[in-house]
Amino acid sequence: MSEQDPDIDALQQRLGDVREEVGKRIVGQHDVLERLLVCILADGNALLESNPGLGKTTMVRTVADVTDLDFSRVQNTPDLMPSDITGTEIIRESEGNREFVFEKGPIFANVVLADEINRATPKTQAALLEAMQEKQVTAAGETYDLPRPFFVLATQNPIDQEGTYPLPEAQTDRFLLKLVLDYPSYEEERDIVRLYTEGGSQSVPPVEKVLTREEIKQIQSLVREMPIADDVRDRAIRLVRATREAETVDFGASPRASMGLVLTAKARAFLHGRNHVSWEDVEAMAPPVLRHRILLDFRAEREGLTTDDVIADLLTEV
Repeated sequence: MSEQDPDIDALQQRLGDVREEVGKRIVGQHDVLERLLVCILADGNALLESNPGLGKTTMVRTVADVTDLDFSRVQNTPDLMPSDITGTEIIRESEGNREFVFEKGPIFANVVLADEINRATPKTQAALLEAMQEKQVTAAGETYDLPRPFFVLATQNPIDQEGTYPLPEAQTDRFLLKLVLDYPSYEEERDIVRLYTEGGSQSVPPVEKVLTREEIKQIQSLVREMPIADDVRDRAIRLVRATREAETVDFGASPRASMGLVLTAKARAFLHGRNHVSWEDVEAMAPPVLRHRILLDFRAEREGLTTDDVIADLLTEV
């Protein structure tokens, strides 16, 4: 990959334009937005944990708007069936003839927001995760490819767990990143209130499309070609392996985490306009890649340690 390649320079510039356009609707949350874009460029899916009312839907819908991607939202409830997500066969009459036709569900979009995934039953969760993994849906013996690029953002509410079906650890491992959205600062909240309660009649500020889906697919290919020095890659692998040996961890991360850490570091480097991966990229992506893939033991929980605390300690050791 050449730094002088004008196509790459133009694509990196457009990614900067994406962040500027999203900033017209979203105040603050720069780290979450960056990691959301990294996840899309790495062709992965993200699990987002936050309290209600912090702009998750607005952020994801805005990213879809400025990148010319189709957006759909699934509000998960205990009575939601797998076919409500993937689609179902219906009987359609035409000129006196009846035939079965597959009616595509909301999963057939480029960007799918699965709100409160832990409220869906395990059967429905499994159907969604299968579509995420295989990038296709099978119904009545027929296989239907999902549109590309394809990105699922599933949300969880950490404060209201009554009547929910928490995702097992083996399933959360399917998500490339776990993002945590926190409350805005006072200044940011003041700007949010001004943006959405003052001025013109439009409740949502307009944004422009600055990146096409074809360009996103092109970037996804370029990200995989991004060179990474052997010592940086090997250090990233040692970090993941250290989670399996840490005294505060019961279960460490799998090789899937090693692949995810290297790939997202490449995507972050591309997003920042560079043509190589630095250790800084690995450090930045370690928490969202690892936090949902390790289980702490009772001693760590008794001491009040979080997975992010443990990851930070391991980063200083490798």
